[in-house]
Amino acid sequence: MRELTIPIEVNGKEHIYEQIYQYIKKEIIEGSLSEGDRLPSTRALSEHLEVARSTVGLAYDQLLSEGYIESVPYKGYYVCRLEGMLYLEQPETKKEEKKPLRQTVRYDFSPNAVDVSSFPMSVWQKINKEVLSEHYNEILELGDPKGDPGLRRTICQYLHSFRGVKCREEQIIVGAGNDYLLMLLGVILGEGRKLAIENPTYLRAYRIFSSIGYKISAIPLDENGMQVPALRESAADTAYIMPSHQFPTGVIMPIGRRMELLNWANEKEERFLIEDDYDSEFRYRGKPIPSLQSVDKRGRVIYVGTFSKSIAPAIRVSYMVLPQELLERYEKNCSFFSSSVSRIQQNVLAEFIRGGHYERYLNKMRKLYRNKHNQLCRLLEVFEERFEIYGEGAGLHVLLVSKDPLVTEEELVEKANKTGCKVYGLSSYRIEQAIQDWRATVLIGYAGLTEREIEEGVAALKRAWLLEENE
Repeated sequence: MRELTIPIEVNGKEHIYEQIYQYIKKEIIEGSLSEGDRLPSTRALSEHLEVARSTVGLAYDQLLSEGYIESVPYKGYYVCRLEGMLYLEQPETKKEEKKPLRQTVRYDFSPNAVDVSSFPMSVWQKINKEVLSEHYNEILELGDPKGDPGLRRTICQYLHSFRGVKCREEQIIVGAGNDYLLMLLGVILGEGRKLAIENPTYLRAYRIFSSIGYKISAIPLDENGMQVPALRESAADTAYIMPSHQFPTGVIMPIGRRMELLNWANEKEERFLIEDDYDSEFRYRGKPIPSLQSVDKRGRVIYVGTFSKSIAPAIRVSYMVLPQELLERYEKNCSFFSSSVSRIQQNVLAEFIRGGHYERYLNKMRKLYRNKHNQLCRLLEVFEERFEIYGEGAGLHVLLVSKDPLVTEEELVEKANKTGCKVYGLSSYRIEQAIQDWRATVLIGYAGLTEREIEEGVAALKRAWLLEENE
């Protein structure tokens, strides 16, 4: 068995599992690891590198899927023969072309990061093997354009139990990420739509709808969400909203505002609400808030959700629940679109949920994120003299709003950067056409950091923003 001494950059740009994967792949391509060489077990390598076993497992899984190594039952992992294998050489970069980093980022407070260190990779691998062995011929055939019935049935049951969504499995369409589903939705709704979108917002949705020719109206928010008077003035026929936890402001829409939006949608034919329920699983105070779709009586709400936040970004499985009217349009005009998610992935995910693994993992992650959330909020108490704190209680980030009207977001971001912290200004989530009238606000995400990194990072932000002379 070959020993592997892999240089790991803990705070590097690439995830640790990517560094492991790239290192082993390079060793195989260059011949340092030869056909038949046995690799260390995931346990042995994780202990040697002092990283999580699941991290090594992710790297090995990628090498397995690309054919660089093979797994021999009860023996271990071995390097495969490379003869005839296609691989892409990375172009050499001249040293003089490399630009030095302005500042090393030690603590990335990204609001989009998730913690994958606790993902039950061994369970996922076991289910994957079972699916491949039991349904080998079936899953290699072209499946249902909406997604495999088994997965859609499972999602239907999950949504009814946990989000109160009322639907049949026929109404669910599975896609590879929200981007694909929103583009498909644009085809279903048809041309000439005028879309109202919250501002600030999830800019990828804004760009997707803009790219398919929709006229966009940016609707300002108040403490309850999208302002209905401004929505009426926009003459929009469709509204994109995130009522359970608005991104990036963290606003949770109360039932009164939800009913106002439903009333608006019910006033005229061809009005719809797109409910993006991207991270409703993570709520730390009070009872879960039912989805807007669950109180929709006339089929005006299009419900969109994803497993990217609750499981892992690489899963890339999202789903959309169409009202009956739009389902009929889909069947008539769009059913020729093939499913964009591998049937293997769909079957594995369905069994992961049916077997109770998803629920257990979700409960574990809620507890993990709640601990990080509470720690962050406790550490941020020292900032309350100069900042207001919003968005706590749900999601994976909080907002700090400067009480000083003369402070700019650029100053806050730049000072944080000098201490090795990366924070995100709220203005970067605004639609360009809107008036910039908010006080300096930054997003502080915590999911991708360890508790120790959160403590150290907040201490660095304290030096950056609260002390008279920054280090």
